[in-house]
Amino acid sequence: MRSIFILAGLFAITSLQAQVAVNLPQNNAANETQIEVKGKTLQLSWPSGSDEVSKIVLSLKEDSPLFKEMGVTQNGDYQKILEDAQPEFLLRVGKRTLEAEKGWRIFFDKVPTRPYQTHQLEYKKGTVNIAKNGKRTVVSIGSVAAPDFEGTLELTIYNDTPLINIAAVVSTPIDASAILYDAGILTDKPFETISFTQTDGAFVKQENHEAASQNEKVKYRTILGSNGEGALAVFPAPHQYFYPLDEAFNLAFVWHGSNYANLFKGNGIGIRQEPEGDKRFVPWFNAPPNTQQRLNFFCMLSADDSGELMNEVKKLTHNDSYAPLEGYKTLASHFHNEYVMTNIMKGNDTPENREFVDVFKDMGVNIVHQGEFHYTAHPKGPDSLRLKELKTLFDLCDDVSDSDFLMLPGEEPNEFLGGHWMAFFPRPVYWVMDRKEEIPFVSEDPEFGKVYHIRNEQEMQQLLELEQGLAWTAHPRIKGSTGYPDAYKNKEFFKSDRFFGGAWKAMPADLSEPKIGLRVLNLLNDMNNWGMQKKILAESDLFTITKENEMYAHMNINYVALDKLPDFKGDWSPILEAMSAGSYFSTTGEIRIPAFNIEGVKTGETLDLSNNANPEIEVKLDWTFPLSFVDIISGDGVNTYSDRIDMSNTAAFGSETFKFSADLKDKTWVRFEVWDVAANGAFTQTIYLKN
Repeated sequence: MRSIFILAGLFAITSLQAQVAVNLPQNNAANETQIEVKGKTLQLSWPSGSDEVSKIVLSLKEDSPLFKEMGVTQNGDYQKILEDAQPEFLLRVGKRTLEAEKGWRIFFDKVPTRPYQTHQLEYKKGTVNIAKNGKRTVVSIGSVAAPDFEGTLELTIYNDTPLINIAAVVSTPIDASAILYDAGILTDKPFETISFTQTDGAFVKQENHEAASQNEKVKYRTILGSNGEGALAVFPAPHQYFYPLDEAFNLAFVWHGSNYANLFKGNGIGIRQEPEGDKRFVPWFNAPPNTQQRLNFFCMLSADDSGELMNEVKKLTHNDSYAPLEGYKTLASHFHNEYVMTNIMKGNDTPENREFVDVFKDMGVNIVHQGEFHYTAHPKGPDSLRLKELKTLFDLCDDVSDSDFLMLPGEEPNEFLGGHWMAFFPRPVYWVMDRKEEIPFVSEDPEFGKVYHIRNEQEMQQLLELEQGLAWTAHPRIKGSTGYPDAYKNKEFFKSDRFFGGAWKAMPADLSEPKIGLRVLNLLNDMNNWGMQKKILAESDLFTITKENEMYAHMNINYVALDKLPDFKGDWSPILEAMSAGSYFSTTGEIRIPAFNIEGVKTGETLDLSNNANPEIEVKLDWTFPLSFVDIISGDGVNTYSDRIDMSNTAAFGSETFKFSADLKDKTWVRFEVWDVAANGAFTQTIYLKN
């Protein structure tokens, strides 16, 4: 294997070739990771579970793979899981168009249709620096580089869990760069067994014959290798690694075998992205100049077999589902499955074709708010078609709904208001998005009952008010909503309590950020500073929904404060009322916020600060990946402030009530976010402040 590192620093090791040294942490007692330099190796061991210690041994020799050894001691018995292994990264670099109006805030781009370059990152000589922060130990090693990109390799160890993050942290001075990366672990001695979960849920083990590399469609985004003693799992951040696409197709996100991409010389396992995506709009990741892009993946070690380790990995995402939470129901929004037009209207409605319902149920989704008829139907009539299509949609929702699951009609009308927006009514409403002069605003149809005909924004607002519906900006400030809601923030319909706000999705994507979806989080801050009590709902904005799809990576969820689901045959106003009140939190799924208040005041309510400008914030959290930080975001009507609190003392899989304080003097609003080490997050709605 090629030359990897010469390490230099404070802890000197002499060889015939070079003097190698390691910079040890000054606060070595900060956590339980044990660090020892022995000969030409750096050994790190840490408690990773009950009666379990994990260990990695790094080679400090220039001509050796980085990982001399990885293993786990369980109940006093040490098992070596792999030896002589090397992390590798493949970087694809394309060009962003940086259109004047959209800049970096872009989705409608097709990066792989233009020339791009593919590079294997090269490792060069450098130093080893070790830092401790809470339960984290970060080992920064040497330098990594590709044309126009350079940086360092980082290993992060998390006490109390056998979890390791491996990252090439690189930046470029070049403007308009868009990137993708693949990564993995290469071994001098191939794994004896390769394991993964197939898309049908079956867990398979297969002998590794050192065959040419192949890409694999799997569930849970995870590939495992074993040498008979324990196992190693390799997987990406469950959401951050997946840049936004219209489709959640499973594009074979893992690989195994030899000579991957004709660049990795050796046998290994790893993660990958398909450069052409879903062959629609393929924006890749933003890489603005001089930003620290974290090309990273996770490894998990186990002294048990690969099947047991797969179960441990699945726990990090609740088996790719949204776990039940007492007092809450899960709500997912914005799906263009178009089942009415592509199946029912064509006579193809069968139980097998309703696979999308099972997908949602299996993921623990209680309420699905659709975005049906997205350029496929007759929103402007004629009435004979439009009303029949609506009736068919309502009947479908009624048919598939039950006491634990509600499929609710919704549309992305994109008429009258500007940009793209979503409509959500608390009951079936028949309306046509066009009105001729001779047709009344509301009329009675002998078959369908009350029917509305709409011709402008004033009538749309009137309809929302009469039927107590909600509207909000879909994918604000991007895609077809570029420039919105900013362009209509002074309009009467936007000021109305029937205009809910906007919707949150991780779009665009940028691997230098410790959060995802900043575009919409910033919008929520702006709307608060505009003095408007608007909300943000998590949205998915996806089309095809199948069991094979990689749904979890592209989805998010809202936990709405409801004790039970309304009946479809009644109305669903309790859902819309809870949304309007801000009685919910949004999350990628790994972190939840079961309770949050400031001096007893909940989200959507107003807190009087007359007697206390430093109130106590009380929040209950549960999580899977170790937490990274919480952010207490506030504003004064002009500026936005962030009080970021480090959470590196947390381990994986926790549940705890925390109390924080914040200086809210002269502030007019405050809200709460929490993020973990994989850029998974959860956030509340706003509490308004009276000084």
